[in-house]
Amino acid sequence: MRTVDPSPTAPPVPGGPRPGRGRRRGFGTLLAVDLWERFSFYGMAAILVLYLTAAPERGGTGMAPQTATAVFAGYMSLTFMAGLPGGWLADRVLGARRAVLAGGALIASGHGVLTLPSPVALYGGLLLIVAGTGLTKPSLAAMVAAVSDDRDGPGQDRREAAFSLFYLCIQVSALIAPVVTGLLAEKVAWHLGFAAAAFGMTAGLAQFSLGLRRFGDVGRRPVRPLGRDAAERAVRRTAAVLAASAAAAGAAASAGVLGVNGVLACLGLVTVVLPFAYLRSLRRVRGGLGGFTVLMVASSAFWMIFAQSGSVLGLFAERHTDRVVFGFEVPASWFQSVHPLFVLAVAPLLAGLWRRAGPRADVPVKFSGALVAAGASFLLMAVAALLAERGPVGPYWLLLVYLLHSCGEISLAPAGLALAAAVAPSGWTGRFLAVNGLFGAVGVVVGGQLFRLTAVLPLPLYFLLLGGAVLTAGVLVGAGAGRLRVAVRAVRPSPHHGRRPTAPATSGGDRTTP
Repeated sequence: MRTVDPSPTAPPVPGGPRPGRGRRRGFGTLLAVDLWERFSFYGMAAILVLYLTAAPERGGTGMAPQTATAVFAGYMSLTFMAGLPGGWLADRVLGARRAVLAGGALIASGHGVLTLPSPVALYGGLLLIVAGTGLTKPSLAAMVAAVSDDRDGPGQDRREAAFSLFYLCIQVSALIAPVVTGLLAEKVAWHLGFAAAAFGMTAGLAQFSLGLRRFGDVGRRPVRPLGRDAAERAVRRTAAVLAASAAAAGAAASAGVLGVNGVLACLGLVTVVLPFAYLRSLRRVRGGLGGFTVLMVASSAFWMIFAQSGSVLGLFAERHTDRVVFGFEVPASWFQSVHPLFVLAVAPLLAGLWRRAGPRADVPVKFSGALVAAGASFLLMAVAALLAERGPVGPYWLLLVYLLHSCGEISLAPAGLALAAAVAPSGWTGRFLAVNGLFGAVGVVVGGQLFRLTAVLPLPLYFLLLGGAVLTAGVLVGAGAGRLRVAVRAVRPSPHHGRRPTAPATSGGDRTTP
């Protein structure tokens, strides 16, 4: 698979894994860890909204669908946004290895807390999972970029191939997790499903710990270690932010507006503003990010549709889909396994298509195709929702929608990760990968808030409006692919970059020369 390479070929770095068997073994260890981490994530995503909306007598919380969907979107967007501080901690303080270990422990603890039947445990467990995911995901991605770096060929091509293989293989977990957790949660007890997710992450930690020796020095130390003065400034700023947040929360509580909806509204505002503010701050190390920014905004439109699979489409499966097969009612959460099954089936076909297309199938083209597929999927859902007003519809509507989502994800997600790694200067890989996640969070939280419109809009009209908007965005990206291609190639070091000396990169991320 080929895409635009906006930066020079990455040079060798002492301590990195050498080509051959050692590097492949290191990649396999990272893959195994992410398999288990994704098992816990997708297992959780499959049952959370169903648990929140289930009646109390069935062990759920009895939450309204619009509120439950917004909570789910808030949780998902926070997992994306947590990559920003998580990537910074990995790059400057912990190093990728310790970040993965600490993050995995937090995720396992969060799932364990969720097994407790308490509202405090619910939100506390979700926050622990968010913090752990923020540490784990950017660090794993940076280590994949490091161990897959090609010393003898185009770095971008090898990175994108590695991310594509990585993305494809972890679909095995995404396929199995909803079946296991969904069966336990819907047929036995909700909290047993959360416990299964905790087991998955614990197994991933054990796998990573046993495989550490395979990485040499990769990820052992921070890429750009934080000096004492910088550490003191970071502590002061963190304390100021925490104090301001606590004061705002106290004022809101005193005014009686610190409810779930108020918190979600504030979260939505922060989510939308943060990626643009952070990109502005990155101009000091990387200039010419206009094309990169446009593509990231386009990706948020795709994730706005895609992230509703576990919430809006999950509720549609539960309430408007005929799920009885040979007398057995298929759990609604099992529909979440359809998407990874399609990914495994169609990924080789799309990979062959990209190879035949050659350089023409670059990042803008892949993003355009993904947006068109996502928009078309919701236009189909508009028809299905209209038919569902007369009674449950067949499952083939959702199957076709998940097929379109799979094609879009295969096209957009690996290309977005590889592009973010490619434009990142040395020592900034984790944070540029986090930017990719921040724009995903924008789409997730906007989609969750837009579902509130179904309180006043018919469900078919909701699907029609969102699908039409995203389809139009895909057409516009395709029409402007030529200019976006030029803009991405123009990514360059900022004239301000390099004035302050930094520690040499020793591990952890893409080593593209700025």
